[in-house]
Amino acid sequence: MSDFTLAIACHGERNFLLETHCELPARGITAICGPSGSGKTTLLDCIAGLRQPQAHSTIIFRNTTWNAQGTFVPPWQRGIGYVFSDARLFPHLSVRDNLHYAKTRQSALTVHSFDTVCEEFGVTPLLDMAPDTLSAGQRQRVAMARALLGGPGLLLLDEPFANLDSAATRHCQRVLKQLAVAQDLPMLYVSHNVEEVAQLADYLVFMRDGRIVDQGPLLELSGKLNTQLSRDEDAAAIVEAIVGQHDAAFALTELHLEGQPLQVKLLAAAPGTAYRVRIPARDVSISRTRAEDTSILNILPVEVAGIAAVDNARVMLQLRIGQQVILARITRKSAATLSLAIGDKVFAQIKSAALLSASAATL
Repeated sequence: MSDFTLAIACHGERNFLLETHCELPARGITAICGPSGSGKTTLLDCIAGLRQPQAHSTIIFRNTTWNAQGTFVPPWQRGIGYVFSDARLFPHLSVRDNLHYAKTRQSALTVHSFDTVCEEFGVTPLLDMAPDTLSAGQRQRVAMARALLGGPGLLLLDEPFANLDSAATRHCQRVLKQLAVAQDLPMLYVSHNVEEVAQLADYLVFMRDGRIVDQGPLLELSGKLNTQLSRDEDAAAIVEAIVGQHDAAFALTELHLEGQPLQVKLLAAAPGTAYRVRIPARDVSISRTRAEDTSILNILPVEVAGIAAVDNARVMLQLRIGQQVILARITRKSAATLSLAIGDKVFAQIKSAALLSASAATL
């Protein structure tokens, strides 16, 4: 049974209607994806209490009712931290005073010390500066630090990394993942970036036209057929693998994926460390027999678990390896030539595998 219930109806501009009925996990990091105008920010605003939905709407978080018939808890009583896509710092206050404002109004006792949060988000050198003298990326890092210093029980993030460079994004992602696990701080996070979502999220929600069209645990949803993820041109399965051994001579690390070797770039990680790996469907080909004279290092024995049409020319294969699955997008002609059927034992030839982040349990 979920401890985060959303049954929301909320009107927006130009006859837009947000209408969601779902149960979400109230722990870990949930990513909310979808095209522009699908209602992602409206949903966050309703959860935060910044928009008041229709009277029959219900929002219950960890056994506390924020919205129901005759009940509306105001935003400042919900214990929520909100990082907006445009930072929204107080322009008349310095960075230090923006952060102290949150600290003195924290909604609960928090283990986040002022100095530690400033260091984690790299804002210590900015403390005496005015918001209008900061870059967009610096303002966003200050906004994340301010949200955490408020001691939230739930953190909402609307495109939090849009203005950050890749190094700052990776660092902030790592900090947020550690907080989500160590402090049991649930997060709802809006993003358009699929790879970014794969780095951070535990659970995934897809929205379109004000409604939720797909949802589920990230690893499970990424390997399903006929979902929004599998229909995307950048469709990729996310799997978890364990660091086995390193080959320094060739700058490679061998991961163990369900007992099979998977070669990736050399990692500075101890054996036994769990990693997420993103395997693009377009970079997986199929053969009936294991190729010997090939430059492809990663050739895995798999079983065809599902076949679905992508369009007139292509199909998507769901390939099972142990308890996990990967996807392969191939032409219909190739599928016909190989006479592929569910249950067939074949070999997946993986041209590329993108290493993502260490899994939450190993952070």
